[in-house]
Amino acid sequence: MAMAIGVLVLATLLSFSSTTVFAKDYCIYTVFVKTGWWPKAGTDSIIGTQFFDSKGNSFKVDNLTEWGGNLLDPGHNYFERNNVDVFSGMGDCLDTPICGLNVTSDGSGAHHGWYCDFVEVTSTGVGLDCNTHHFKIEQWLATDAYPYSLTTSKDECAEPPVTSGLSLLE
Repeated sequence: MAMAIGVLVLATLLSFSSTTVFAKDYCIYTVFVKTGWWPKAGTDSIIGTQFFDSKGNSFKVDNLTEWGGNLLDPGHNYFERNNVDVFSGMGDCLDTPICGLNVTSDGSGAHHGWYCDFVEVTSTGVGLDCNTHHFKIEQWLATDAYPYSLTTSKDECAEPPVTSGLSLLE
C-alpha cells in the first residue's frame, strides 16, 4: 500500500514537472483574421500563416482551423464574408516580437478565392510580455483576381528610417 502511494505521488510530481517544462518552452498565440466585405470574399480553402520576428525566426501554422479553431462554436464556418475569426494555439516562442508574416491559401474548395482584410496576432509565454501586431493585408489570395497569387507577405521588421542626417550637437 505504501509503495502504491509512493508511486502515485511520484507520478503526480512528474506530471507537474513535465507540464511546467512544456509550458516554459512554448508560447500561446491568438490570431484574429478578418475576411473582407467584397462579394465572394469568403473561402472554403485551407488558410495557413507563418509569423516572423526581427531575427528571422519563424512559427508556422499550415492550417489555422485545425491548429487553433476551437474557440468558436462547433461547426463554425471560417473565413466567411465580413467575419472576424479567432484562433488560438501553442507553438515555439520567438526571440523577439512578431513583425512579419506570410498568409497562404491552398486554393481548394468550391470558393477558392479569398479577400483578407487583416491579421492580428498576440503572443505570450511564461515570464514573457504580451505582444500584439496588426497586419493590414487588404488583398485577394486567388488565382483569378489581382495580384493573382495564393500567398502574401508583410515584413514590418525593418528599423525605423532615419529622418535627418543632422546632429543636435552641431
